Amino acid sequence: MYIKLREIMAGRNGFDRLSIGLIILSFIVSVFSALFPLIKIFSLALFAYALWRAFSKNLEKRREENSRFTRISSDIVESVRKWNFRRQQKKQFCFFSCPGCKSRLRLPRGKGNISITCPKCGLKFKRKT
Repeated sequence: MYIKLREIMAGRNGFDRLSIGLIILSFIVSVFSALFPLIKIFSLALFAYALWRAFSKNLEKRREENSRFTRISSDIVESVRKWNFRRQQKKQFCFFSCPGCKSRLRLPRGKGNISITCPKCGLKFKRKT
């Protein structure tokens, strides 16, 4: 059975991150299809597209699509991780943007009006923490 499956998948794309993501999204959408019956068609279309991608022989195009998906999803994950980090430290620290270079600065709360020097560009400005 394993050998037969290897013969079928030889020269094909297989299941990459985008295909797996599409399958997961189709299952999530199918859960909501109980409320809205027309969504079921969209769910089936997503699943069919994921299978078509897995069995596609145009490897260059599929790798390009997967690369774009991976880049976008990693950017989203990184921004959520940064947001979660700032949310966890909100009680102890204030977060400011430097007016010169727009970099994020973290300062301790409750220090009053302080003079801040940006470590990146060296600009000095005052803020209340």
